[in-house]
Amino acid sequence: MKILTLKNLTKVYGKGDTAVTAVDHMDLEIEKGQFVSIVGTSGSGKSTLLHLIGGVDTPTEGEVIIDGDNIYELNDNNRSILRRRKIGFIFQQYNLIPVLTVEENIKMPLLLDGNKVDQKKIDEIIEKLGLTERKNHLPNQLSGGQQQRVAIGRALANNPTVIIADEPTGNLDKKNSEEVMELLCKCVKDEGQTLILVTHEPDIAAMADRIIHLEDGQIISDTDNTSGIEN
Repeated sequence: MKILTLKNLTKVYGKGDTAVTAVDHMDLEIEKGQFVSIVGTSGSGKSTLLHLIGGVDTPTEGEVIIDGDNIYELNDNNRSILRRRKIGFIFQQYNLIPVLTVEENIKMPLLLDGNKVDQKKIDEIIEKLGLTERKNHLPNQLSGGQQQRVAIGRALANNPTVIIADEPTGNLDKKNSEEVMELLCKCVKDEGQTLILVTHEPDIAAMADRIIHLEDGQIISDTDNTSGIEN
């Protein structure tokens, strides 16, 4: 089942001689439950692509369809609602609210959306992430790896359709990177969610079902990592 479709997706910054095409007429389909890593050199369009998929930037032209919704045909309010309910974000910077505890940070997306908190579900997420003994701690009382686990929990809280992760292990050492990625992969697999992850780390990219390589805003290779066959 196709969960994400990009049609002629294009993002141009600037005009005339100073125009820069960050994403260049891209077509792409991603299946429900796939883990897709996006790789490429700095400036290849990776982060811009994630921002367009996540509805936080506006394309110059083209379409982004998530679970049947063409997100750029929605008004700002409805697009915000879709982001909260169908997309989970994980960034290199953890972006936790410093005055809230681990548990409160994880609950935040539900509270912002006016949803009733399923405490059992929150407790399950906290336990999966190994944070039960830290759930009442503030972010500044946690290690970097623990803070990123909280960020993962926050992204999972609304049970989104798609998880978008931009260099989620960029601030972590090798051991913490491996632990965080193992937890993230297990969590999304358990829920049948789609994970789209940007990384510059070959070991992280190699964990994905599919590896997409960008250059100058275009897909130059798209490899099924389960079979080694390029699409």
